[in-house]
Amino acid sequence: MKAEIVFKYFPNLSDNQQHQFVQLEELYKDWNLKINVVSRKDIEELYLRHVLHSLGIAKVQSFKPGSEILDVGTGGGFPGIPLAILFPESKFTLVDSIGKKIKVVEEVVEGLQLQNVTPINSRVEELNAQFDFIVSRAVAAMPTFVHWVKGRIKKESVHERRNGILYLKGGDLSEELKDYRNAEIFELSDYFTEEFYDTKKVVYLPMKFKG
Repeated sequence: MKAEIVFKYFPNLSDNQQHQFVQLEELYKDWNLKINVVSRKDIEELYLRHVLHSLGIAKVQSFKPGSEILDVGTGGGFPGIPLAILFPESKFTLVDSIGKKIKVVEEVVEGLQLQNVTPINSRVEELNAQFDFIVSRAVAAMPTFVHWVKGRIKKESVHERRNGILYLKGGDLSEELKDYRNAEIFELSDYFTEEFYDTKKVVYLPMKFKG
C-alpha cells in the first residue's frame, strides 16, 4: 500500500506535497537499514500504519498558517512529518529524547526539504516554549502525558477549537480518560475505511487555564 492511500483521503494536495509523500518510503527504508526506527512489518505498510495514521489528526483539526505545533516523542517523525507536509505554512517542533531517532528525523526533513520542521533531541520538560497544539502517538497514558506538557500550551487560541492536546490512541480509553470529562474522542474509522483504523482514535483534550 503506497502513497496513493494518502491521495485517496487528501485529494487536494499540491504536486510538491504529493512528491514529498511519495519520497517518504524511500527515505525511511534507506534510514531504517542504518538505524532501526520502524519495525520491518511496519516499514512495508508505512503509509497505512504511520503516514495516514498521523494524518488522522488533520481530519479532526486543521492548522492555520503561522500556528505552532509540538510533536512529543516523535520517534522517527510521526505524526509530525506527515502533518508538516500537509500544513506547510504551520511550524512544527519534533522532540524526542533518543538521539538516533532525531537523527533520522533530521535526515528525512532534509531529504524532503521541509522548511517548517525543527527537530530537537530533548525531553519535553526541558523545552522553554509554548505551542498552539501538542500532538503525539500514544507515548504514555494521558495523565502522564498531561503532566509532561504542563505549561507548554499557549493561552491565546487562533483556531476555533481551543488550544490543547491531539493524541493518537487505540483501544478502550474509558479508564485512562475518566478524570478528563472535557476530552473528546474521534473514531478514525469515521474517516478511514481500512480495517487497521477500526480501533484507532484521536483524543482531543482542551487545556484548562487558571487566572
